[in-house]
Formats: sequence, C-alpha cells, structure tokens
Amino acid sequence: MVSAIRFRAALAAVLACALVVVTTPASAWAAVRDRAAAREELRQYLAAHPGGTPINDNEISYGGGALVVTLRAPVGTYGVADCPLGWFCFYEWPNYGYPRGRLSDCGRQGLFTWQWQYRIESAHYNLGSGSVSFYYYGTRLFDVGAANRVRSDASPYRNWANYVERRCV
Repeated sequence: MVSAIRFRAALAAVLACALVVVTTPASAWAAVRDRAAAREELRQYLAAHPGGTPINDNEISYGGGALVVTLRAPVGTYGVADCPLGWFCFYEWPNYGYPRGRLSDCGRQGLFTWQWQYRIESAHYNLGSGSVSFYYYGTRLFDVGAANRVRSDASPYRNWANYVERRCV
C-alpha cells in the first residue's frame, strides 16, 4: 500500500513536470508573438501617421510629448473612459475605443498637426478645471470639461472635429 502511494506521488510529480515543460514554450512563444504583433501595429501606425516617436510598443509621442497616442487599451478597460489624470483624451471609436489621443495644452490646437482630424468619436476630460470644445472649422460641435467629463459617443458629429480649444480656468 505504501509503495502504491509513493508510486502515485512520483507519477503525479513527473506529470506535473512534464506539464510545465510542455506549456512553458507555448506561453513563451505567445508572448513573443504578441510583442511582435504590437511592434508591427506600431510600425504600421507610424507609416500612416509619420512624425511620432515611439515611447514603447503601445505609445507614440508627437510634438515632443504634446500629444501621446496609445494604440491599444490596457487589459480590462474596454468601453471605459480611461484618460490619465492631467489630460483630455479623444478616441477613434465610440465608447472610448482605441487608438486614443491625449492632449493637455490650453488654447486652440489643430488636430491635423497629428493627423487626428476627422477621427474623433468619443472623448474624456480628466483635468481638475476648465473644458475643451471640439470644432469643425468655425462650428462648435461638442464640449467636455470638469463639469461634464465624458462623451461616449460624439454622434451626430463623429469624425467631424478638425481642431480643439481648451479653456484653462
């Protein structure tokens, strides 16, 4: 009986080791594959929107950090307004769908500077005061600000904005 228990324990240990050996290369390969896919996405984004400097595999800085583009949402944040504190963000898709651009400067800023004109479908304002208006030439489309932080869908003005104006208070 004791030898049967020892045999089962030894067999369980061998199977556990075999499982580790079999699964580790697959998960390591998946991580390498995911990183390669992220780098390819970054390369393609920069080819379509030149002038940026990669910060990491998921973020690109434009204008010396004036605009930061994040290509993919962090795990678990899909459909959530997730603009970092101290920025206002705009998203390429409704319900905060990525890519996401973020700015913080006051005053008027042409979105064409970073090739973000006609791409905004939702927005989030995460600053303590002030507001930002989204414009199509001289027409004010919508606002987000300290009093009204989110707009999950810019409809009926999806993909219209070509500049923003932030009022700092």
